[in-house]
Amino acid sequence: MLLIQTMKLSSFNFNLPKELLAEYPSENRDEARLMVVHRKTGTIEHKLFKDVIDYFDDGDVFVLNNTKVFPARLYGHKEKTNAKIEVFLLRELNKEQRLWDVLVDPARKIRIGNKLFFDKEEELVAEVIDNTTSRGRTLRFLFDGSYEGFRNKLLELGHTPLPKYISRPVEPEDEERYQTIYAKHEGAVAAPTAGLHFSKQLMKRLEIKGINFAELTLHVGLGTFNPVEVEDLSKHKMDSEEIIIPQEACDKVNKAKEAGKRVCAVGTTVMRAMESSVSSHNTLNPFVGWTNKFIFPPYDFGVANAMITNFHTPKSTLLMMVSAFAGHELIMDAYEEAVKEKYKFFSYGDAMLII
Repeated sequence: MLLIQTMKLSSFNFNLPKELLAEYPSENRDEARLMVVHRKTGTIEHKLFKDVIDYFDDGDVFVLNNTKVFPARLYGHKEKTNAKIEVFLLRELNKEQRLWDVLVDPARKIRIGNKLFFDKEEELVAEVIDNTTSRGRTLRFLFDGSYEGFRNKLLELGHTPLPKYISRPVEPEDEERYQTIYAKHEGAVAAPTAGLHFSKQLMKRLEIKGINFAELTLHVGLGTFNPVEVEDLSKHKMDSEEIIIPQEACDKVNKAKEAGKRVCAVGTTVMRAMESSVSSHNTLNPFVGWTNKFIFPPYDFGVANAMITNFHTPKSTLLMMVSAFAGHELIMDAYEEAVKEKYKFFSYGDAMLII
């Protein structure tokens, strides 16, 4: 019997110079750089993102994640002491009671019973009602008005939740650029970054060429940034994220698969959503629920035969998935080349197409 050696965390380490972490996106969405990796031949090409059109034909399908990032970062102060605090909204727990699961910073100063204020008029106030983890809290928002008014207040006071690795302050452009142009359903606290490279013009050109778009929703949680801390990958636990895969998306994907066309997952979130709802016949099933699927090599993919993804950080679960899809050796070679060629990494960075 052939024993397959499970890969270890250390297999996914590489040297990533700090200056290659993208602080800003490319000037135009579709003019980020694109590395094209051919799985069969091991060939690597250097292109621009808009050249992606040359690799697809009539009847191929791009599967998109249409989640929408909400401005999850709030700045406020504690009552009495006026100490400055940051609150990161993770998810709404109860609509009627306005209960939210949040992270707070600095955590040691924020205890049960504390009141937090977010605006000068003190229209938006929150009370800490529970501790969930060292930095996690449950807040009850106190707001005199309708639910709609409350949500509008959050939108008004919230800031774009740029990842922590971006050291600069949020700028007005980030509100637009840290969001895909096809974002529809609010619920993510991090953008599905592979999709950031699609411009209206590029999508129109793809459409004219006969390429179809199927949409699903995976609300990206902060767990996407969680480091893996165990050497044995089978022991790592992923955070759960909510997914919605409609029948319409399944029909488009399954029709393309049946016709022998390319099904391209735009981003690791799409790949994870689809692999969470694949049938034993390798067709995509509709699904509404949560997934904590962790994909690492060796893994047999059931749905997509192409993927677009950004360049990921060392030892990340995202790099592990990409390595499972393209082959570990090929991906590590491609990443070495990316560092040498000074590709930009992470959320605002360049893209890779794996075919």
